[in-house]
Amino acid sequence: MQVAIIGAGIAGLACADGLRDQGHGVTLFDKGRGPGGRMSTRRIATASGELSFDHGATHFTARGRAFRAQVETWRAAGCAAPWPVAGRDAWVGVPGMNAPVRAMAAGHNVRWATRVTGMIREGAGWTCLSDQGVFCGFDALVLAIPAEQAATMLCLQDFPMARAAMAVQSSLCWSVMAAFEAPVAALPDLIRDRGMIACAVRNSAKPGRTGPESWVLQGSAAWSQQHGEAPPEAVIDTLLGQLARLSGAALPPVVAAAAHRWLYATPSGSFAQALWNPAIALGACGDWLSHGFVELAWDTGRALARQMTGAISGQPTDRSTGSAAA
Repeated sequence: MQVAIIGAGIAGLACADGLRDQGHGVTLFDKGRGPGGRMSTRRIATASGELSFDHGATHFTARGRAFRAQVETWRAAGCAAPWPVAGRDAWVGVPGMNAPVRAMAAGHNVRWATRVTGMIREGAGWTCLSDQGVFCGFDALVLAIPAEQAATMLCLQDFPMARAAMAVQSSLCWSVMAAFEAPVAALPDLIRDRGMIACAVRNSAKPGRTGPESWVLQGSAAWSQQHGEAPPEAVIDTLLGQLARLSGAALPPVVAAAAHRWLYATPSGSFAQALWNPAIALGACGDWLSHGFVELAWDTGRALARQMTGAISGQPTDRSTGSAAA
């Protein structure tokens, strides 16, 4: 079976791993220039060199047995490390949060910088239309993209699946990245739920990081929504001002600062583990099915791969839950 997966984040790559392990061919498409998604790392050029910031997920947890095994594989490869500051089951990518997905992507055929704009069911197969051309010859197709994007593409192919995506609402998050000439005083490495700041992380204190003192500040859902159209410069000033108030002192001089409007930061989630229509070989997975958690996004990808391989083997499946029917 040849499968097209639109979206090469943690869910899409987890699905690809599961399919590859069962001998299926996979091609992934992603509009980004490289691995990331929820586990993105931003690089900013400065006079002192290039700095990196984990401006998406600040860390991830590993609680389920299968995902813990996957994370141990990452640790053995040197691309993940525990971060007990955030909890006993918390981890980070090394040297950046995108390291695990970069390692996963290395084992697949991924067409980066390719925006898929449409999909056509032709006979028993699928064709993907993109800004880089037409790609055909796929037996199955998977959408591993945010709910709002998936709904648009699903509505002409599978309305129940599209309706599930349309029911999900994502909250945006302003994420500010800042580097300083000296350490920010009197603050722990991780701060949660302090007014307009939902999470503030001393990024440079994570395992495997190098460079000057750096922070990632993520605005609360309510504050980010209220200021969704604010200029990035104003967002930077406001959240850095809040960090200074939490510190109780003036901040050191800023070396570099940037703001990112993370549009699909926190999806409201769904009760489905994965979505699969065996009649037309169309599926969906992603963090919008899991309230935005890295581990659960990985779970949705693996669950969908099991659904798809179960369909090929002739095992009856439940198209809405991602589990084999009893």
